[in-house]
Amino acid sequence: MATWILGDIHGCPEELAEMLSRLNLGAEDTLLSVGDLFHRGPDPIGVLDLFTEAKGLFILGNHELRVLERFGLAPSLADGSDRPPFREDFPDLEPEDLAGDGLRPCDVVPERRADVLRFLQGHSGFFLEHSSVPKAGLTSDGRPWCAVHAGLPPGKDPSSAEPQELASLRRLPVRGRPYWYEVYTGPNLILFGHTPSKIPRVKRVGSRTVALGLDTGCVYGGKLTAYSPELDELVQVDARKSYAKP
Repeated sequence: MATWILGDIHGCPEELAEMLSRLNLGAEDTLLSVGDLFHRGPDPIGVLDLFTEAKGLFILGNHELRVLERFGLAPSLADGSDRPPFREDFPDLEPEDLAGDGLRPCDVVPERRADVLRFLQGHSGFFLEHSSVPKAGLTSDGRPWCAVHAGLPPGKDPSSAEPQELASLRRLPVRGRPYWYEVYTGPNLILFGHTPSKIPRVKRVGSRTVALGLDTGCVYGGKLTAYSPELDELVQVDARKSYAKP
């Protein structure tokens, strides 16, 4: 059994397909995305179809949040428990209707645009702890773990954080503007995306990893990264090319 947590995919289905082939998910395994599944990349629908087939779970990133807000479908609680009623039908949608944070494009053919909105309503809120993921276990050294899209404000439990913090936080508004994970001391492991780097961002306290960033810039020509906290294993797939500029 393993939970495989994916960094930002950003509309790159070829890399996702290779990742799924390498992970070879079994019946007891779970795929979990930290969000930002579609925007910026070449083929959002290719990602949607692959991810749906894999029965993956996902939490909301800043781009998904902006789309749902536009249609009055975004939850206001961190766990997503106050989600609006599911909406099935949508009028004819324009490209800008699916634009993400900063109006980042989501290039989807007209006949599949409503599919994106229906898919996004199946989110798991703005964070997932191991205890909420079916069949998930503790880290390999016996600690709880939690996946968020962007970050966790110091001193806050994920359930008490603001959705905007979980979906968009990078640096803290304090002297020196440190990244949030630079001041996080654990003990639980936090897995996150949103802030790309060539290699996974790691914060250790002693011998323990307490924060691990999984956005390794696939859409920018980097890598798609997956990590299993139960196995303490990292799997990476090289991007085919650079599809967008940071």
